Amino acid sequence: MDYEYLFSKQRELDAYIEEKLESADRDDLFRKKILALQVEVGELANETRCFKFWSRKGPSEQSVVLEEYVDGLHFILSVGLDKGLTYKSAVLSSDEMDQTDAFLELYSTIGAFYADPVQETYDVLFQSFLKLGQLLGFNEASILEAYKQKNEVNHTRQDQGY
Repeated sequence: MDYEYLFSKQRELDAYIEEKLESADRDDLFRKKILALQVEVGELANETRCFKFWSRKGPSEQSVVLEEYVDGLHFILSVGLDKGLTYKSAVLSSDEMDQTDAFLELYSTIGAFYADPVQETYDVLFQSFLKLGQLLGFNEASILEAYKQKNEVNHTRQDQGY
């Protein structure tokens, strides 16, 4: 995956959004982005329906799930940039887990990064997110293309006062 490209595009989007903020709003961005990330992960889980043991309805279309996944990717990139961190390479473990376990692990790693926002916890967070993407059936090319599309949408939304 072209991580340099992703971080570069996210840096541009963050700067574009943040230039319009009052200084008081900028002070608390990391905390708000962490919560936004948790919410986006929840929206993703809801679209997969992996935890809905009481329902027979299947997951949303793969394109919908992918869009929710890249919404989370935007915030993972952004919280890393807030702390001056980037991610270089994917060394994913081959742990046997299902989607529910992967979501639970991801929530745990978000909390660990919030408590200790250093490179080591960021790498674990990023890897946890990538493992979830693998379990959801996404490859690097589809993630990158969906990120590019959603990044354009996010720029357009900012232009329109979203």
